[in-house]
Amino acid sequence: MRIGLLADTHIPEAARRLPSQISEVFRGVDLILHAGDIYLLSVLDELERIAPVLAAKGDDDEMDVLADRRVKRKHVIHLEGHTLWLIHEIPYIRMVTPWPSRGRASTTEETPPDIVAFGHDHCTIVERRNGVLFVNPGSPTFLNYRQGPGTVALLTIERAVLEAKVVHLSAESPPP
Repeated sequence: MRIGLLADTHIPEAARRLPSQISEVFRGVDLILHAGDIYLLSVLDELERIAPVLAAKGDDDEMDVLADRRVKRKHVIHLEGHTLWLIHEIPYIRMVTPWPSRGRASTTEETPPDIVAFGHDHCTIVERRNGVLFVNPGSPTFLNYRQGPGTVALLTIERAVLEAKVVHLSAESPPP
């Protein structure tokens, strides 16, 4: 399964629209995950023309975003035998503290994730910690809090494979 991942689009503040390159990069993906700070639901509508979309509510998103069927504060998704969490802000303590054993029930969390897809920081992160793949795709419009071409990510999830690749977008020519 191939998944397109993006976060922190901040449309229309960071850019008037999504970079057109996203449709090329995400061509053929099975699912698109947006890790929050969407601002306008039309962003999800545009992405849904490429593939089905799920999104996490960002800290800057208005409450009406949460009313959309595609948006939750946290999605727990089971794909190809793996558990993926889609959230906006990473629980930083979890990057350094292991989850309870997968064989033991936890009273505070559901099944520990194999992958955590998140945003919020506007920087790219692809790293494994304590057996969990953490992926922040950065931002396609506001990477490192600077307007301009940014990044998205592609996740490959198969039974024996969990991989994430960050894709750098290039500057688009202004219309004539």
